[in-house]
Amino acid sequence: MTDWSIDGSLTLGPRLLFRGALRVEAGWTCLMGASGTGKTTLLRALAGLPVAAALAGTVHRPERIGWMAQADLLQPHLTVEQNAVLLERLAGRKADPDRLATLLGSVGLEGLSRRYPHQLSGGQRQRVALARALLQDAPVLALDEPFSALDPATRQQMQHMVHGAVAGRRVLMVTHDPAEALRLADRILILSEAGLRVISPPAAPAPRRVSGPQDWETLGQLAAAVAG
Repeated sequence: MTDWSIDGSLTLGPRLLFRGALRVEAGWTCLMGASGTGKTTLLRALAGLPVAAALAGTVHRPERIGWMAQADLLQPHLTVEQNAVLLERLAGRKADPDRLATLLGSVGLEGLSRRYPHQLSGGQRQRVALARALLQDAPVLALDEPFSALDPATRQQMQHMVHGAVAGRRVLMVTHDPAEALRLADRILILSEAGLRVISPPAAPAPRRVSGPQDWETLGQLAAAVAG
């Protein structure tokens, strides 16, 4: 399997955002930290996308990466179905219609394939973007707060669905939600000016229930890390 890693530094003007080495391992890695620490920049650099920061070092990545940004980035003149297959189309691949229908149903968009973005709620738009990322069937996924626009019940449902759908792949997800990280992560990384710090999630397999004194203690650590 192709290495997915960064070794070097990212600087934005005089400010150092990241220095060191990070290799994304198999499973689900959650990247957390206070606002403005450079989480999205690091994620984009690993995904091979343009960043404002200067990279000094090397990035290794697979040829295909499933990407989902904070914004849904839906094209207003395209339907739900057309938006979902857009990246596949741009890559010169033809999406399987049956798989597309199944995927739209799994994210709760069954019957909405012919609607346009302005006819959708914010949560529905985010689920289109989620379907688009999953449809790429890439060996690794870079997700920037993919569940943030969803209501709590739908968020947990989508977390479980996506976790099952990408089993066996490498996922790097930025999140500000401590409970989300605790529920999904095999590995939790905290990005700060001091570098990367690892916080171990509970030993139970993900997706896991968040309960018990040890979980509350870890939640407190993660909440403090997000607060800065």
